[in-house]
Amino acid sequence: MDRYAVIGNPVEHSKSPLIHMEFARQTGQDIDYGRILAPIGGFLDSVEHFRAEGGRGLNVTVPFKEDAWQFATRRTARAELARAVNTLHFLAEGEVLGDTTDGVGLVRDIEHNLGILVKNRRVLLMGAGGAARGVIQPLLDAGPDALYVVNRTAGRALALRDVFPEIEAGGYDDLGGRAFDIVINATASSLHNDLPPLGRHVFAEGALAYDMMYGRDTLFMQFAREHGAMHVADGLGMLIEQAAESFFIWRGIRPETAPVLARFRAA
Repeated sequence: MDRYAVIGNPVEHSKSPLIHMEFARQTGQDIDYGRILAPIGGFLDSVEHFRAEGGRGLNVTVPFKEDAWQFATRRTARAELARAVNTLHFLAEGEVLGDTTDGVGLVRDIEHNLGILVKNRRVLLMGAGGAARGVIQPLLDAGPDALYVVNRTAGRALALRDVFPEIEAGGYDDLGGRAFDIVINATASSLHNDLPPLGRHVFAEGALAYDMMYGRDTLFMQFAREHGAMHVADGLGMLIEQAAESFFIWRGIRPETAPVLARFRAA
């Protein structure tokens, strides 16, 4: 039985084992998937121990995505741009492939599960940290009319233009009265029951408000409903879609995500 796991700190809350075992049952794959709580500063030792015991791959969550990027001996182009890795694949020849599936998961959730195309839409991405950086290129690849990255510290958003020259960037005050078709919260504000300093008119007619956090009705989601967003979604679909991409990298089979998402929504 091939072994996989999610590694992080904390990690006990992770839904990844449940998601991947659902994928395995659906596709007839014989795998075991667990959780690894790695001590801060102990990521490399934990990974090497898992690998020595026959582990085939890992999902990587906070705070180790940059450690995983450094650990990988080969990286996909999207991982290089993100400078973070959330999927490690231990290859037969001893190399370690690092990839990031968050951005693909986000776009798939928006387009396939929510039925809203990114192409030709005005997109606002809030945040300039790792979560935001990891989804910029897949959003650009989807062909938006504009992608604006905004951050409380405008300089951090502006610095991303060195890597992604196609984006617009700045602070919240720089938005003026602009309205967007898709507004994505990639900040940590929802973790702290906080709200980014958005203007009341940021949501265009028919807009989607998307919070990468899942499992609660966040202040951002509530604000969006009260100020004109037609569609409001959390990040559960993104979580499942990025997991499906990891599963495909490891097993070469792409699972159906719709029944898994429906089951988790019902729960």
